[in-house]
Amino acid sequence: MAAAPEAEGERLVVLGRVSGLYGVRGWVRVYSYTEPREGILRYDPWYLGHGGRWRRMDLVGGRRHGKGVVAALAGVADRDAAAALMGAQIAVRRSQLPPPAEGEYYWADLIGLEVRTVEGTPLGKVADLMETGANDVLVVRGERERLIPFLPGQVVRRVDVAGGLLEVDWDPGF
Repeated sequence: MAAAPEAEGERLVVLGRVSGLYGVRGWVRVYSYTEPREGILRYDPWYLGHGGRWRRMDLVGGRRHGKGVVAALAGVADRDAAAALMGAQIAVRRSQLPPPAEGEYYWADLIGLEVRTVEGTPLGKVADLMETGANDVLVVRGERERLIPFLPGQVVRRVDVAGGLLEVDWDPGF
């Protein structure tokens, strides 16, 4: 598992990626992981990442366009400059995000938490989360990889982000 990206001494949270070009004036198409999709436009600056290197970019404009989002970034004035950004991840500093409501968590805050059963058996650490439609699934890597449904109150019994622990009611044999 790779370490969380950082910029300006703070952890970054990936909110989308540059997925295409829009027009000839340097605008880019954005695939946003936020809900609603145009929510990504609420954050400025963005940090664009390629190959583990992150670069601060100021957002100067943007809007919803069809099912996606288009955006203009400072210093990106033509199609060639925008093409250089293709595939880049878009992230913001964790402090730019509003605090989650009680009992809610940002996925980024769950990554890296130690996972233990309610009996105290260590299962590994949260490496990723997947959205399946029915419910989200924790990808837990330890001596082997486990997929554990993220079902608060049923499977997930306790989340202690500050303490670095996620407690589950789960059979270690699965």
